[in-house]
Amino acid sequence: MNLKELSQMLGLSQTTISRALNGYPEVNEETRRRVLQAAKETGYRPNRAAQRLATGKAGSIGLIMPISPDHSSDMHFAEFQSGLAEAAILQDFHFVIMPSKAEDEEQAIRWLAASGSVDGYYLAYVREKDPRIVMAKTLSLPFIVHGRSSGLELDYPFLDVDNEGAFYDATRFLLQLGHKRIALLNGHADLDFAHRRRLGTEKALADRGLLLDPRHTRHSFMGDEQGYRGMKEILSGPDRPTAVLCASTVLALGAVRAMNELGLKLGVDVSLIAHDDELPLLKPENFSTPLTTTRSSLRAAGKRIGERLIAMINQTTPAPPEQELWKVELVVRASTGPAPP
Repeated sequence: MNLKELSQMLGLSQTTISRALNGYPEVNEETRRRVLQAAKETGYRPNRAAQRLATGKAGSIGLIMPISPDHSSDMHFAEFQSGLAEAAILQDFHFVIMPSKAEDEEQAIRWLAASGSVDGYYLAYVREKDPRIVMAKTLSLPFIVHGRSSGLELDYPFLDVDNEGAFYDATRFLLQLGHKRIALLNGHADLDFAHRRRLGTEKALADRGLLLDPRHTRHSFMGDEQGYRGMKEILSGPDRPTAVLCASTVLALGAVRAMNELGLKLGVDVSLIAHDDELPLLKPENFSTPLTTTRSSLRAAGKRIGERLIAMINQTTPAPPEQELWKVELVVRASTGPAPP
């Protein structure tokens, strides 16, 4: 099935079909649905080169892949990309992936924008006063940010979860159980989500006249080994905490291993709350002691960012919201209990 045959079958011009398939707002919704349904039933796929010539669009979204020993095995990054890919497939968009070292990301984005190979892109691993966002606003290409950048005006499109609120609520829950010495295993200190999670923890403690002990705080890549080492150091030190907050279930996996080695019972000797990104290979309910978590799906976030970015590119009406802040659910399981006497 080619475009001419599809045009004859539907009794619509080839231009109308092309515009319907590419999301042009002047095509009414009934016609768009009819064209999309016929394309699906007949297996029609537009010629990508011809489509680019006709519309001036590449039909691709761009992403910068951070290259470092840390990111090579980051399942959080992979889970987010799965959601993004789901949205891209539904809209027949491709990925253009550009690997880059962290210090070269700004230049990589400039190259991606100038190359004409993408219609839009997204930014991740956001930092305080992130210069990439400042630069992105000077370029003509649509972009969206996964997260927010402390210290910048919120005048850019983003999707974020309420990291501060999530860890405030988690800390308050532990305080209600009688815990006063609470540890924090967090992501890298320069990442905005980690900053906000620490801030939420500190605010909840301050409400009770308490402080987050720097001896009980670790910032690192969110891996199993980092969780194990950090938890073992903290538990082997002075004034052992009775509870710990983990920024990821992957960190929690290592933390639980450290507790087991020291003969401590999870939920009795030490309580633990982890942030659950709904990673399919590491479900908190499948731990030997099911984990209490703050829950927000990374895959859902990736899919939503893909949908919004493609809607921006296609100038879909009605336009999606410019900014979204997702609330996080606290799910109580067996890994939390009263503070030991």
